[in-house]
Amino acid sequence: MIRIANNDDLLTLSRYARIVASELHASGVNQWSKTYPDYPDFEKDLLRDALFVIELEGQVVGSISVLPENDPYYRLLAWKGYKALVVHRLMVLPEYRRHKLGTTLFNFAIDKAKYEGYDSIKVDTHPDNIRMQNLILSVGFKEVGYMPGFNRIGYEIKF
Repeated sequence: MIRIANNDDLLTLSRYARIVASELHASGVNQWSKTYPDYPDFEKDLLRDALFVIELEGQVVGSISVLPENDPYYRLLAWKGYKALVVHRLMVLPEYRRHKLGTTLFNFAIDKAKYEGYDSIKVDTHPDNIRMQNLILSVGFKEVGYMPGFNRIGYEIKF
């Protein structure tokens, strides 16, 4: 089940982000850090009604932030859409991977964007994050290009 996050979820998500960041670094992906993302990042998303959690058997096991586009680095690429939402900070606890929860979260974002009248969704990931790249491509995104300003590859799905 996916639901909008609440204040009670913020500490849990901060803790999960440290687990995921540690795992990324252990596998050679320098995408997140010891301080990003953390409570303030999730809180900002929550205050914008843009933070969602996925639960299994009543336990939060992952999250996604879905926000209107506002990243200056995104202006460097030739996107297809004109009115886009952007996925940020998607994470699933390692022990719940391979349950299609990442796919479920992306599909939720796609449905949300379509329902709200957006014409595309954008997402980025670190060039070394092959697992996320595979997930992004598996749900229908296309690679748009590299953003050297913050070392990310941008992807888009156009409706």
